[in-house]
Amino acid sequence: MGFTSFCSAEEDLSSVEKRGEGKVQLIKYSNGHWQLLLEGSPYLIKGITYEPVKVGDRLDFSNKWMSYDFNNNGINDTAYESWVDENKNNRRDRNEKVIGDFQLLKEMGINTIRIYHPVNINKELLRDLYNRFGIRVIMGNFLGAYCRGSGASWRKGTDYTNPQHLENMINDVRKMVLEFKDEPYILVWLLGNENDVSGNYENSTFNNTNARFYPGEFAKFVNEVARLIHSLDPEHPVGICNATTSFLKYYAQYAPELDFVGFNAYLGPFGFDSLYRTVKFDFDRPVLITEYGVDAYNQKKKCEDEFLQLIYHRGCWRSIERNSFGARGVGNAIGGIIHTWLDPWWQCGSERIHDKRRGAWQGSSPDGWFNDEWLGICSQGNGRNSPYLRQLRKVYFFYQREWRQR
Repeated sequence: MGFTSFCSAEEDLSSVEKRGEGKVQLIKYSNGHWQLLLEGSPYLIKGITYEPVKVGDRLDFSNKWMSYDFNNNGINDTAYESWVDENKNNRRDRNEKVIGDFQLLKEMGINTIRIYHPVNINKELLRDLYNRFGIRVIMGNFLGAYCRGSGASWRKGTDYTNPQHLENMINDVRKMVLEFKDEPYILVWLLGNENDVSGNYENSTFNNTNARFYPGEFAKFVNEVARLIHSLDPEHPVGICNATTSFLKYYAQYAPELDFVGFNAYLGPFGFDSLYRTVKFDFDRPVLITEYGVDAYNQKKKCEDEFLQLIYHRGCWRSIERNSFGARGVGNAIGGIIHTWLDPWWQCGSERIHDKRRGAWQGSSPDGWFNDEWLGICSQGNGRNSPYLRQLRKVYFFYQREWRQR
């Protein structure tokens, strides 16, 4: 069952609001629905977090994969040299040809990847991703999360009342925009990553900011940054990544420059309908689900469970569809970003062990726990052929059917 538009051909929908003057625009129509347009054509974001980390390595938000070449042949390992272990025997058989992740992403129907922070970017690699595989990039900037861009110490964290931290982040964003704004693969800019749920400011183990305690100051700063980006680059809209809806009232009051809002949302297999309604009421902007997904490990059965992962993803994508332009829902959904492409062995405990002892955190997964090391659309098998081996899960083929048929 695919997406069906419920706007009749005869319905006369006029544009009542436009955000963006360039090739990427967000249009609000007279029926209250929003739509993302790329060079005048509808664009529903079918995205994924792409940060394939080799077993034994750890994620440090430095885009290490862009320089992976462990066999020293001058070719990027994950982009071009991965292969599918079709029979899941953890070795490459003669019929299992090298295909590369970029081709696998294309064949899945992905049209966008998310990059969290612009460090160590291989522009030629991303140009090839766009030119040959038709995949664009959401370029992010942490805006002080994890102390990135602010110059803050890890112990104290980013302070949105500190003029020096604010200046540092402004300069970091300006550098990003000037460096990438003319790259053909850029789709939109995305600020932050769950800055709204920082923990104890002086002792945070999460994203090390005090935004939670100064939401008004944070929203005003976000508006200043968005205004700067618009002045430097009118071609691409600007959004913010949240974990909750708690800041929406502050954005509505202090951040009119924001073009869309994003949420890392792990709300369960029924999707995001209530989230879309809340945004519509509190801050009428298009909504991008900037992370969603579930692990493929069943704590109750103590085994991998691709079927439950598939059911969860299917429900989430159906929610995005029915709340997008022309469907029966709220009409403010502009797409979603699956989290994540490849099982991240680094995320819990030892980076050399595919952890299955217990979930990393409790949530609305089928077994009540999220096992973060099993969140991938594809597995790395037993890890011995990392970073090359890919075992595609059932959910990969679900999206392939859904996304490539239209």
